[in-house]
Amino acid sequence: MRPVLEFFYDFVSPYSYLASTRVEALAARTGAELRWRPFLLGGVFKATGNHAPIELPAKGRYMWTDLRRWAERYGVPLVAATPFPFSSMLPLRAALAAEPLGKLPAFTHALYRVAWGEGRDPGSPEVVAAVAASVGLDGAALVAAAPSFKEALIRQTQEAVDRGSFGAPTLLVGDELFVGNDRLDFVEEALRRANGSPAR
Repeated sequence: MRPVLEFFYDFVSPYSYLASTRVEALAARTGAELRWRPFLLGGVFKATGNHAPIELPAKGRYMWTDLRRWAERYGVPLVAATPFPFSSMLPLRAALAAEPLGKLPAFTHALYRVAWGEGRDPGSPEVVAAVAASVGLDGAALVAAAPSFKEALIRQTQEAVDRGSFGAPTLLVGDELFVGNDRLDFVEEALRRANGSPAR
C-alpha cells in the first residue's frame, strides 16, 4: 500500500507556498499519494496560542530574508502579496469547492502564483474567480459556492490541530508530524521508510 503525504496549507503562508512547489515531486520520488488539505492558519494559531512571525518585528524582518533565500534555492518567484497579511478565507473555501471538481491542485498552484509570484490580492473575489477560470472552472460559480464550504474548512482546520499542528505548512505521514518548509528532507525520509525504501 502506498504511503500517504498530507499537506495542510494556507494561502496566506509564504512558507506553504514554497512547500507547494516541492511536494508533488517529493511524493513522486517516494511513491506516495499526495493529499492537498487547505486549512485556516489563523484558526490554528487561535487554537494553539501560536502567533504569526510578523507579529514580532525582528522575526518579521528576518522572515523576508529567509523567504528570499528559500525562493532562490528553489528557483521560484517570490513577490510579497499585497496586502499582507490578506484574508485567505474566500480562497480556502474556494479551494475546497474546487476539490470535488478535480481541480484542487491546479487551483492551489494558480492561486499561489497570483499571491506570491505576482504580488496580487488573492483574497479578492475577482481574483479568485479569475484564478478559477484560468484552470478551467466557472469562476463566478466557484466564488458563489465557496461560502457553503465554511464548515468543511472548520473541520479540516480542527483535524490538523487535533493531530498536532501549530503552524503552516503542516505535513503528515501517518502520525508523524512535520511543520515547516524546512522539514521536507525529514518528510522524504519518513515516506521512504513507510514505503520500505532506504531513507538515503
